[in-house]
Amino acid sequence: MGSGGSSLIMLALVFGGAAHAACAPDTVELRGPSGVQRFSVEIADSEAERSKGLMFRDHMPASAGMLFIYDQPKHAYFWMKDTLLPLDMVFADATGLVTSVHSNAVPQDETPIDGGAGVAVVLEINAGLAKRMGIAPGVVMRSAALDQSVAAWRCSDE
Repeated sequence: MGSGGSSLIMLALVFGGAAHAACAPDTVELRGPSGVQRFSVEIADSEAERSKGLMFRDHMPASAGMLFIYDQPKHAYFWMKDTLLPLDMVFADATGLVTSVHSNAVPQDETPIDGGAGVAVVLEINAGLAKRMGIAPGVVMRSAALDQSVAAWRCSDE
């Protein structure tokens, strides 16, 4: 392949990446009646990462969060042991439909937080943001972490 072919591949990579910037692995968007909200996220997709979560942190930017990804949908329970930040937890199914939101989880509380059955991903954000941004059951999440063949809001959708 000549240099012209390399240029075309480079352009495809540049424009293809720009077209799907919303589905960068470290980005989650939520769309609902209040509009679209975007968060830069850290990914927790292994048992060790999910167990540690946001423990021992004393600050997180307002536009940041952590996305917990499960291999298979499950009944999800969380707790706040060793977590210093108050958090909102946004639970979603495999399609990205928000099924439950737990607001203002209390730092260091060991009481189990029940996210319900069929949870595929959980987004943790700073406490109070879910209510302020209108993130509630029925809102739809877009993320590269979701299986795009069943996602309600696909990476390729506008």
